Amino acid sequence: MLKSLSISNYALIDQLHMQPSPALSMITGETGAGKSIMLGAVGLLLGNRADTKVLLHEDQKCIIEGIFEIGNYGLKAFFESEELDYDQTCIIRREISPSGKSRSFVNDTPVLLDRLKVLGARLMDIHSQHDTLQLAEGQYQLGLIDAFSQSTAELEAYQTAYKTYKKELKSFEQLKAKALDLQKEADFNQFQLDELSVLALQNGEQEELESSQEILENAEEIKLKINEVIDLFEGEQIGIFQGLGQIQQSLQQLSRLAHKFQPYQERFQAAWIELKDLLETLGDEDSQVEVDFEKLEETRDRLSKIYQLQKKHGVNSVEGLIQIEQDLADKVFQFQNLDESLDKAEKQLREAEKSVREKAEKLSKRRNASFSSFEKSLKELLIGLGMENAQVKIDRKEIPASSSGIDEIEFLFTANKGSQPQPLKKVASGGEFSRLLFAIKYLMADKMALPTLIFDEIDTGISGEVALQMVRMMKEIARQHQVICITHLPQVAAKGDLHYFVYKDNASEKTISKIKQLSESERIDELAKMIAGAKPSASALASARELLAS
Repeated sequence: MLKSLSISNYALIDQLHMQPSPALSMITGETGAGKSIMLGAVGLLLGNRADTKVLLHEDQKCIIEGIFEIGNYGLKAFFESEELDYDQTCIIRREISPSGKSRSFVNDTPVLLDRLKVLGARLMDIHSQHDTLQLAEGQYQLGLIDAFSQSTAELEAYQTAYKTYKKELKSFEQLKAKALDLQKEADFNQFQLDELSVLALQNGEQEELESSQEILENAEEIKLKINEVIDLFEGEQIGIFQGLGQIQQSLQQLSRLAHKFQPYQERFQAAWIELKDLLETLGDEDSQVEVDFEKLEETRDRLSKIYQLQKKHGVNSVEGLIQIEQDLADKVFQFQNLDESLDKAEKQLREAEKSVREKAEKLSKRRNASFSSFEKSLKELLIGLGMENAQVKIDRKEIPASSSGIDEIEFLFTANKGSQPQPLKKVASGGEFSRLLFAIKYLMADKMALPTLIFDEIDTGISGEVALQMVRMMKEIARQHQVICITHLPQVAAKGDLHYFVYKDNASEKTISKIKQLSESERIDELAKMIAGAKPSASALASARELLAS
């Protein structure tokens, strides 16, 4: 429910503030006084686009703010999903700067315009005599039938099944495309896998092979140099160990002669042990080094194959080749198990398809069962609104499953006796649409979440008893919903709980639009002027009092 509306610096409006009734508020005023401008401002508040042309004072910001009571609208989940602060009192603000930049806020948190539009659609429903496009749309009509037939549970169950079906269909199509690619690559993948598998590569193998090749290629010279070192240490003629033994004896004697030389003897002893260990190790290496031309050729051949495969696959390590081998093995495995995977995916798709069909038929059955009642109820309302010959039919066609089901419907209508009902866009005049729209809103008021309804001169083209019947229906809607009606009919305006008057003020340099809430005496004057003109007679004033009293 809209608790208050504030508009500043918009079109002809300098400052405007109103607090509509929770039930039925009426807005009247002369043509061009600014009633439609107010609706334009409300549209901006609900997410419509704007530009700097709306600024009354081009150097000032335009601000439109609405305070809504939303405690009973089930919007908490929406606020949480949008990461907005939720409170039962919601403040929506729209700002348009002189530069043309537009900003939107919900409870002081900036929001994108498309999200504001989603929220706005849950808060207000604006209809005028020109609002024909939406009613003529099949999806909008289908939504009306779903609300009228109370098929929310069936629709949700269907849409859940439909999402599952679309997911399974996508998976199946992707698997088929993948199968086609694997089929094309199967032989080549198998060849590349065999080429890698035959080598039985091991992590770290390349470094070991390269080291082994280095030794095998230089085996003879390596053994020669090792033996030269050993001979230098142990040779009978010039063996280093013989001289080192003499040095050891001399150092031992020195250490006995003076303690000062003890560390030198210990240092030499450590070096002696290290040299002996070095010599033993070299001996071990000598025994391991083989002059093996056959093994060298095998090592060179294996490394050559590894290098070729690395170049072929664009990697520089055995580990990279092993990863490629694993990937190829996965592809080959998938190809070998394609039939099983496709059969499984197709089975899941058929099950999802069956579920969609069952739920679609259940939803369709519930919808179809409401057609007759909807047609009858709407016809009765239209007759009460002065369209005695009105006929309403619902044309239904079955279509392939979509997000809304398997039903395509179209409302057919005629207001003329002897004429066959035709699609709305072909047959309804502006006045007829006004009453048709109103009748539908009345019919759906207790079935759809319509917190605030705004009717913009929806009573155009009617008068007398029909106008009275329309306003009686408005008051019934206002028992459960907030209704704001812009009207030019005194008999309609008289039935509001509050009456606002929009007028032009020419006192300043620029003409501006203003609005004020009328007192009871002011209402009498305004209604009398609506009846008889600017200078109402005593009888017009009496008629105005009678309208208010009835």
